[in-house]
Amino acid sequence: MPRLRRETIEGGLYHVYNRFARGEEVFADPGEAIGFIDRLHETKARDGFSVFAWALMSNHFHVALRTSAVPLSRTMHYLQNGFSRSFNRRWRRTGPLWQSRYKAKLIHDQEYLVRIVTHIHLNPVRAGLVEQPADYVFSGHRELMGKIRSPLCDVDEALMVFGETTKAARRSYASDLKQAMKEDGLGDSVDALPWWKRDRQLEVDPDLPYVDVLGRSTGLERKSLRADQFIALACECLGVDPADVASRRQDSATARLRRLIASCGVERWDQRAGHLAALLKKHSVVVSRWVNEAGKIRSDDEEFAADLDSLDRALSTKAIERLEELRTAERQS
Repeated sequence: MPRLRRETIEGGLYHVYNRFARGEEVFADPGEAIGFIDRLHETKARDGFSVFAWALMSNHFHVALRTSAVPLSRTMHYLQNGFSRSFNRRWRRTGPLWQSRYKAKLIHDQEYLVRIVTHIHLNPVRAGLVEQPADYVFSGHRELMGKIRSPLCDVDEALMVFGETTKAARRSYASDLKQAMKEDGLGDSVDALPWWKRDRQLEVDPDLPYVDVLGRSTGLERKSLRADQFIALACECLGVDPADVASRRQDSATARLRRLIASCGVERWDQRAGHLAALLKKHSVVVSRWVNEAGKIRSDDEEFAADLDSLDRALSTKAIERLEELRTAERQS
């Protein structure tokens, strides 16, 4: 019996973590740890989520993130399955690498987020691996302190949890770390603040989705649609004939449209690849391939990524309008 999909909120904050099967210390090998970090960078570029904190321990990982329009389940499937396949291939092993499905706890307020960020970055100290968070290379602490040029963390967004400018936020962050270390009997000394850095106002993209104080996502409203309704509306938004999308044509323009429709449908509108495939007269494997190809393309092609977001927004508007028209017609009949 297939496992139920877990629902997550677009723009929601989550503490995500998982452990290797049998407690295997996979990340004790720096090469494997670096490989996972590279995969996490790639997944972030592909799916557009924000990272507030992260740490790799020898046999597990922690990430605090804000989800994007791509469901967390698909993001974690790409991250974990991709890493486990490459790991098994490298070491010529079989069987599951992860102990179970990833865990994801909703972070419901700012106070909890502060605790999670400090908790994640203090993991190596609590484990006795280092005395100071800055001495551990496989975490986001040094990124928040401005010591890494290409961070995995979205530094401004993470620091804004602690203050409005870089210096004020880092002082507050360091103070919270000291307090947490003192409470755990780990001392109260934290590495010095980067005094040479200029102070500046923190900046965050105002269009990023988030969850408001009432638990409502500011992301797009996506109505429940049947597969045939979705394809019809998507083609209408793109100004194309559904028959062309379902045809045997192999030109690049048609391939691009198919990837846009499949990716938007499966990753954002909760459509099943098999249902879309049946209507488009394709095998479900083919539609799944279109989705995977779209994921790789949008990481490097800004125009494709923008067109995908544009289709998503247009579909949201069209779906609301069309369903309202149907309700009006039903009331009048």
